[in-house]
Amino acid sequence: MEFNGVRFHWLGHDGFRIIADGKTIYIDPYQISKGQHDKKDADIVFISHNHFDHLSMDDLKHVMRKKTSIVAARECVEQLKAAGAAEVKGVAPGDRLSVQGMPVEVIAAYNTNKKFHPKVDGKVGFVFTVSNMRIYHAGDTDDIPEMSTVKPDVALVPVSGTYVMTAEEAARAVNEKIKPKKLAIPMHYGSIVGSENDAKKFRELVEVCPVQILARD
Repeated sequence: MEFNGVRFHWLGHDGFRIIADGKTIYIDPYQISKGQHDKKDADIVFISHNHFDHLSMDDLKHVMRKKTSIVAARECVEQLKAAGAAEVKGVAPGDRLSVQGMPVEVIAAYNTNKKFHPKVDGKVGFVFTVSNMRIYHAGDTDDIPEMSTVKPDVALVPVSGTYVMTAEEAARAVNEKIKPKKLAIPMHYGSIVGSENDAKKFRELVEVCPVQILARD
């Protein structure tokens, strides 16, 4: 999908390949399709946390190259360096940085009513700005107060329940806290938990912006 000069490719689960401003950005690639194999085209890779379905070396080897910059939650750094990643920036909630000239803000991502993603771990989501749009990848999270600070144009939001927000909780977070100016895209379904029905329910309930359900690349 192309939107305001940015190309969004959903790789399945929480994974995306986003192309804008001459850069190719990957987020949490996991079980990417054979059509995505051996591209080795990543300028920047974001890793939200250390669970196997977000930090997947089997998938990263298909996208990384020598000049790739990796920005990851601090809990991921040692594993990434051991796997041979050349440049790894470990980040924590609240950090702000520039990566290859691209502004990046690091947002907390955690559970409030389940134990899979404790706040103390420092797992994260990201806001990065390309083509004059603030894009928010929420990571694996529940509806949390920090979302009110993000103010994105486009929000990529988990909707499957079990480990993250349900479709209803995600829609409430979008309507009341995230409030994307332009678009919301559901994620975290169709691989380990959740289905397209969760994405459709989310679309029905979001009131503050359009919702686009992407076909998996």
